[in-house]
Amino acid sequence: MRKMGWSRRAGVMMVLLLGFLLLPGLACAKGPAGTVLVLGDSLSAAHNIPADAGWVSLLQQRVRQQSKTPARIVNASMSGETTAGALTRLPALLAKEKPTVVVIALGGNDALRGLTPAQVQGNLEKMVQASQKAGAKVLLLGIDVPPNYGPAYRQRLAAAYKALATQYKVPLLPFLLEGVALQPGMMQADGLHPTAQAQPKVLDNVWPLLRPLL
Repeated sequence: MRKMGWSRRAGVMMVLLLGFLLLPGLACAKGPAGTVLVLGDSLSAAHNIPADAGWVSLLQQRVRQQSKTPARIVNASMSGETTAGALTRLPALLAKEKPTVVVIALGGNDALRGLTPAQVQGNLEKMVQASQKAGAKVLLLGIDVPPNYGPAYRQRLAAAYKALATQYKVPLLPFLLEGVALQPGMMQADGLHPTAQAQPKVLDNVWPLLRPLL
């Protein structure tokens, strides 16, 4: 058997050395750990405040701080959005973004337009089904309505979210604006939308339920 020449041995050693040097770089070159699609209304669309101050933008900052391979956050929220409108947009969003998590934060505008809780539940159910069929985990963010809607309507609306969460085994935040609504300095003059100062609290409401899904 012929002995390996010095130049050949040196070449092999150089290849091995380069391989070891490149391994850390390859590990750091991993893509995002997934994609979070947020489908909401003005409460999630940074209504009347700077876009980077909204809770969804703050969410992107938080996942970057807490993960070496942070999830990509896609905010598909629109002011005035309803469950019916979002349901229409959802198939294209699922196909384009291929989310691993879908956050559904809708229902407030439906209530303002007089839809029944059953109608809201029906549209939300179709969104949950479509998201799960696409392989995504789902997080439901519930809403509440002003007291003038009456206790019966509010109870049926809350029950609609709970029923969906139970049936499809998805986490539910009963009220997105818990600890924000009615708090001084936390709501804009219209009494419906949170201020920029309230956005970190809104994110803190969402984060404990969202983090395990990432």
